Amino acid sequence: MTRPAPGAAPVRAYVAFGANLGDPAAALEQACAALDALPATRVAACSALYRSAPVDVSGQPDYLNAVIALDTALPATALLAALLDTERAAGRRRDYPQAPRTLDLDLLLYGEEVLDLPQLQVPHPRMHRRAFVLRPLTEIAPQVRIPGHGPAIDLLPGVADQAIVRL
Repeated sequence: MTRPAPGAAPVRAYVAFGANLGDPAAALEQACAALDALPATRVAACSALYRSAPVDVSGQPDYLNAVIALDTALPATALLAALLDTERAAGRRRDYPQAPRTLDLDLLLYGEEVLDLPQLQVPHPRMHRRAFVLRPLTEIAPQVRIPGHGPAIDLLPGVADQAIVRL
């Protein structure tokens, strides 16, 4: 994994959490502990859990979702690698697209950066259209702005038709 540059200033990053297999509440706790243990990183906040139906797929259990705020000096690509390692350690399998999962961690925002790399797009390209991202994100960061889309809180009316329940 890439180490942060000496003295690198921390960046506020936001990570989406989702799971619909196993014990999602325990998976969230384990994910937060793993992320808090990363070099030059600390968990700054974690939203409540929200229940939502799977998107673009049927016949799966509902998801539990949350958003985690991190302060990190890791570069965005190193943070992504750490998120993927955390998923693997929790038993995440990628048998097919949209497969049910024990743990899904998506890098939503990395400061105010806009990245378009083969392995990473920030802001996450669909976050502004997903209630299961916007509701928990605005719970912990009501003033956050999504580059190219504006304040996240202003996007909530556009996803009001998506069923989501705060637990």
